[in-house]
Amino acid sequence: MAATTAAAAFFTNRQPTFISSSPKTKANASQLFFHCNNSKPFFKTTISCSLQKPPPSLYPRITATRPEYIPNRIPDPNYVRVFDTTLRDGEQSPGATLTSKEKLDIARQLAKLGVDIIEAGFPAASKEDFEAVRTIAKEVGNAVDAESGYVPVICGLSRCNERDIKTAWEAVKYAKRPRIHTFIATSGIHMEHKLRKTKQQVVEIARSMVKFARSLGCDDVEFSPEDAG
Repeated sequence: MAATTAAAAFFTNRQPTFISSSPKTKANASQLFFHCNNSKPFFKTTISCSLQKPPPSLYPRITATRPEYIPNRIPDPNYVRVFDTTLRDGEQSPGATLTSKEKLDIARQLAKLGVDIIEAGFPAASKEDFEAVRTIAKEVGNAVDAESGYVPVICGLSRCNERDIKTAWEAVKYAKRPRIHTFIATSGIHMEHKLRKTKQQVVEIARSMVKFARSLGCDDVEFSPEDAG
């Protein structure tokens, strides 16, 4: 509401205006101030905003217990695990190419945020991606929090073939909690025109490749049906 009012004051008065707003909540948690300086021409008008931090007494500290991470198990159905794929799917966005150092920095920050699973990349895609995933597995994947015991799962993506899966495992196996995430196309149009395989053949490939991933020593294998639905 404060932002809307500030904008309205600008268009109606075109005079320097100071507007403040306090949320009408019982705790009165924050005060938001907008300063509109429109003494200059329209295209140079600036709006600055600052948020005053409320006193800590307004927010009692909330402590939550993170359930133990057990591959293929959900010990607490009410706990939502966060799977972050910024370093893999996020990097596929146009202009989002990251250096190995940037990937490591992002992985460290994700760990600070308490992300449960970090999909660190697609190791078979390139030598650079393989090295980046391996570095993240070695460094971030072994940085155990002394107080809580938290350490993120480090995940590598792979297609449903032995070469990809082996490469993913070689990259993530250095982590305390490694995971292989393998996938294959499952929509009718993909199976017919891209894979040129029947539904039964695709199911068998998926089953055998998950089994192969487990045979390498990886107890945490994730499978995704690409283009499902």
